[in-house]
Amino acid sequence: MENNHRLTLFFWILLLCCCLPVVSAPMALLAGITFGIVIGNPWGATTSTWSRRLLQSSVVGLGFGLNLPEILQTGKDAFLYTAISISFTMGAGYLLGRFFKMPGRIATLISFGTAICGGSAIAAMAPVIRAESEESGVALATVFTLNSIALLLFPPLGHLLGMGQRQFGLWSALAIHDTSSVVGATAAYGGLALAIATTVKLTRALWIMPAALLAAWFTKSEGRVKLPLFIIGFIAAAAFKTVLPQFEQVWHVLNGIARQSLVVTLFLIGCGLTRAVLSRTGIRPLAQGVSLWLLVSLISGIAIMCGWIE
Repeated sequence: MENNHRLTLFFWILLLCCCLPVVSAPMALLAGITFGIVIGNPWGATTSTWSRRLLQSSVVGLGFGLNLPEILQTGKDAFLYTAISISFTMGAGYLLGRFFKMPGRIATLISFGTAICGGSAIAAMAPVIRAESEESGVALATVFTLNSIALLLFPPLGHLLGMGQRQFGLWSALAIHDTSSVVGATAAYGGLALAIATTVKLTRALWIMPAALLAAWFTKSEGRVKLPLFIIGFIAAAAFKTVLPQFEQVWHVLNGIARQSLVVTLFLIGCGLTRAVLSRTGIRPLAQGVSLWLLVSLISGIAIMCGWIE
């Protein structure tokens, strides 16, 4: 009992520290991962729920830092290459799944999560293709593990490759799975990278509905597909900032709160990466996930560096 109290106290101390501006996104994620792997996370379901809710609220708050015309223009520019990227990733994921002799539904979930937006996409697609909870868990564990790695690796890789903020924002949005890791990686890189990445990533997230509806049509599923409401909230926040510039100080404060709440979100996400999650991932799902992720990262990075995607 005493150990449980100490564990809870330590968890809350770390969580409250992540609310301080001096704590960056990578620091929070590392703290969470260390806590999850070394100590364990007895509140896995609770932290998962709150990290998802806090992430969605934070993304809405990020909208207060952007103007609506900029979002619409970036989204319009991103529409074509996000469509090409998603189609390519799904096709490559199917072939890699066959190569690694993966169960069909797990391979589909990993491909869908890599193609669009990680855990949110997997959660939307799972009922459509009638995936079992264990199959969803394996796909989520695979994508989540790669998300954590991407958040740590991408910023130094971007600097090593000499990427500007716009280039890095595009690369992160196209090559990192979850919105949380995209935002965390680009927040450490710069304000412009964060703005570009958030908008392009949410443009990709809009493909959840048509892709899941298409899958439902092919599988004759009756599962309902929902539009992620936080995307609407993000656009609404930017609209408020655009039409009410006299409240700029208010929008600035709200945007600052959203940025720091993302740091807290990454700590909670890191806590979910426990030894049990790693053991559940398995070799073949991880092999498919890593291969697909490296392929997408390499091709999108080359396209951006060569100026084919701007």
